[in-house]
Amino acid sequence: MINQMRGERTSRRVTLLVITGSLLASGCGTKTSSLLLERPARGPLAESAGIGQAVEWRLEPAPQTQEQRKIEIAVTYASKEYQRQFFSNPLMFGPYAGPTPYFSENLVFYVKVANRSDKRIAFNPQEFVLVDDRGNQYSTISEDYVTALAEARAPMATTTRGVLEEARPGYFGLSLPIGKMLATKPQGRFALMKRSLLQSGPLYPGVIHDGLIAFWSPTKRATTLRLLVNIKTDFDANDVPQAVLEFPFTFNVLNQEKK
Repeated sequence: MINQMRGERTSRRVTLLVITGSLLASGCGTKTSSLLLERPARGPLAESAGIGQAVEWRLEPAPQTQEQRKIEIAVTYASKEYQRQFFSNPLMFGPYAGPTPYFSENLVFYVKVANRSDKRIAFNPQEFVLVDDRGNQYSTISEDYVTALAEARAPMATTTRGVLEEARPGYFGLSLPIGKMLATKPQGRFALMKRSLLQSGPLYPGVIHDGLIAFWSPTKRATTLRLLVNIKTDFDANDVPQAVLEFPFTFNVLNQEKK
């Protein structure tokens, strides 16, 4: 009986060492999400190294509004202070209200689309484009890119400790906390982004829709940024748009500070 108990304790210690070794081997910062390895913009290769860096931008004019054919687009540069006030609002985000889910490596804009025409319109934020005066063109990034950045920065020691604390005696020594191991996505941050993103799709007459869009931070050598918002309208019987309206918003860079 005593030998059996000693054998079980030895088995549990071995299992614990195996779990610890596996976690450390798989999460010591040596593996980066493939999303973070993608080229951050279309443009000269020489510019790529300076894109997606931690930069605090100051742009003007911050709020801008344009109207074409009774379609009104309002764009505001979402500075860190803007994001702080925006995401801390419990009326909008309830229990998820808190710090901004975005990083200094992200450039964020608030966009509001008001369809005051008598026709249905449609848009896709993934087709919105940011262009700088250095010859770079940026596409919007989804919440997956920001989540990948958050996971890359998460302290592995905290994750490992949490997993090991959840380990319990099982039939084969220590049972693996599979649910906890799979739930690696920071749900609070993910929920804030999902609720605040500007969504694609149709917008019917009289409807107002707003939300955030994000890009990788442009090269800090840029002095002018131009955000291009495209709206589809005049759909035919086959649901094909006969007109695409482009709303260009130009922002002058005052200065930037590395964070």
